[in-house]
Amino acid sequence: MPDPNREPDSNPPSDPTPGASAKAGPSFDGLRVAALESRRRDEFSRMIEKFGGTAFVSPSMREMPIERNKDVIDFAYRVMTGEVGAVIFLTGVGFKHFLTSVEKHVDKQRLLDSLSDIVTIARGPKPVVAMREVGLQPTFRAPEPNTWREVLQLIDQQVPVANMTVGLQEYGVTNHSLIAGLEARGARVVNVRVYQWDFPEDTVPLRQNIEAMCNGERDLLLFTSAHQAVNMLRMAKELGCEEQLRSSLNRMVVASIGPTTTEMLQHLNLPVDIEATPNKMGHLVQAAAEKCYRILKAKRFAISSFSMNNASIPDPNPGPQKLDRLGASLSNSPFMQACYRQPSDVTPIWLMRQAGRYMAEYRAVRDKVSFLELCKNPTLCAEVMVTAVEKLGVDAAIIFSDLLPILEPMGFQLEFTQGDGPVIHNPLRQTSDLDRVQVLSNMDALSFVPETVRQTRAALPDRIPVIGFAGSPFTLASYMIEGGSSRNYVHTKSLMYSDPEAWKILMDKLVESISMYLNSQIVAGAQVVQLFDSWAGCLSPNDYRIHILPHMHRLLESIIPNVPVINFATGNPMLVSSLRGDARTVVGLDWRVPLDVGWDMVGSDRAVQGNLDPTVLFSNIEAIREHAQYVLAQAAGRPGHIFNLGHGILPGTPVDHVIALVDMVHEMTDRRKA
Repeated sequence: MPDPNREPDSNPPSDPTPGASAKAGPSFDGLRVAALESRRRDEFSRMIEKFGGTAFVSPSMREMPIERNKDVIDFAYRVMTGEVGAVIFLTGVGFKHFLTSVEKHVDKQRLLDSLSDIVTIARGPKPVVAMREVGLQPTFRAPEPNTWREVLQLIDQQVPVANMTVGLQEYGVTNHSLIAGLEARGARVVNVRVYQWDFPEDTVPLRQNIEAMCNGERDLLLFTSAHQAVNMLRMAKELGCEEQLRSSLNRMVVASIGPTTTEMLQHLNLPVDIEATPNKMGHLVQAAAEKCYRILKAKRFAISSFSMNNASIPDPNPGPQKLDRLGASLSNSPFMQACYRQPSDVTPIWLMRQAGRYMAEYRAVRDKVSFLELCKNPTLCAEVMVTAVEKLGVDAAIIFSDLLPILEPMGFQLEFTQGDGPVIHNPLRQTSDLDRVQVLSNMDALSFVPETVRQTRAALPDRIPVIGFAGSPFTLASYMIEGGSSRNYVHTKSLMYSDPEAWKILMDKLVESISMYLNSQIVAGAQVVQLFDSWAGCLSPNDYRIHILPHMHRLLESIIPNVPVINFATGNPMLVSSLRGDARTVVGLDWRVPLDVGWDMVGSDRAVQGNLDPTVLFSNIEAIREHAQYVLAQAAGRPGHIFNLGHGILPGTPVDHVIALVDMVHEMTDRRKA
């Protein structure tokens, strides 16, 4: 297989040892970093070089005041005559241009006095500074992260704008979402356009940078402003290479300075792999240096693998408004719509362990083969899952497999014993044992897993997404160390507490192996993957945050971007807020936390999955309906809810009750009847 980490037709620096950069601190390690910063070009170049990158920073725009701006002068008079009740200043430069545009035509001090008498809202710190320079204190400042959503949230809390004329200082491109939000609240919006963005006077560096990106001669692109993206695409269009540029960006790491810039990139259908927090230039460079190798490796692994298989590459930026690019069938999948928090005709439902011992068809297969033999037989695995999907009528299919086969090529002797479950015959018992833990570098020994994905995908209707899965690092480490399941995880916690460096080595090996395992399933046809942390409930929130969360972040960054990842941990509701991961994460909730409480802990900007108690399915149909209605009521019809159990279907569960649950969830949430 071609090296997925590097462009085949260029000469980038050699691929580092996985984890090497992280051990030495954030580093670009010679990667070629493009940026489009104008005002602080030299400073930005120095920052990139400080973190070991080769900087290619080309100015992309300049602010141009609108000459003879009659509309702005008219607006200033309306402010002074009391017609305007509030003004929203979105940028500091915009406020300054506003004063410059009108000071020859109106009394400047009278205008400032009039502004001090009405409500003024500053979107962020820069308009606050600009206003203070002329003696104005804004009435309100929108909170971080200073997007239009926070402006509307502030207005809802502090400023009744119904029937009020509200001035909105724009900055180059009209924010239709903000205007629509203001008008929905009853405001009369007056756009105040005071400047526009143009190309820099010397466009040669920008042209050269765009051409280099098109030719695969850049590894990262950093955006410090939303309008840099607009001008970049304008210039690419002039050069006749817009589509080539878009294709090249899918092979690069794209980083955004903050939510406003991210929204613009998504609006332009450009990928966003990293977003700085807080949204400062230095944090942007540091975050990109810390994460770039993992993301770059995942993206190029996907592209190289799809190219070798002559398969179409999934949309690298499906985003909320772009489900149509997933294909006509999947774009109408309620499950995929929920993953992206989009409205759907019904609430989707699938069930963990939906193919299992409670089904006669599964037991008939198991009578012929052992569990491990079944896991290693793709044809049988596909058969049992397709049978379950067809019988239950669920909206998604998870591949039939197990968490533990990945441990065998990593150096562990695995056996599934009758009655006792999985047993590791050579567990880790001392630090020196870490030397025999092998990192999964290819899928040769596990080829039956992606083949199971392929056969399952081929046997199902196109509208049914396939879910791949893996165990999370802590759960797999617990099996490695304990040798099986455990009550107290004494050996695991002892290593974690007493030898943090050894623990980190083990986590690094697991992150590298799990990402390879999941990425191979995605390449084989999985539209979504799920991480199971079955034993994380034994950890306190503080232990999870210190010893697990950093490694989970690195794992998510190592999975092919924009493929939804369901992050499921069971046993401790206090861990829920730590499971929110990155923007494509769906958080699985077990039954120990009410769904609405869990969703609040996760945050409304994430989808959730869950969370009926599996034992409810042993009760009668009326009780099942009552409990299902309760879960659905907590979800309140919000986009982004995937109905599931709070854990897997238990052995002995009546099959008819499972079918009834699926039917009643579909029936109770059918929005086509409205």
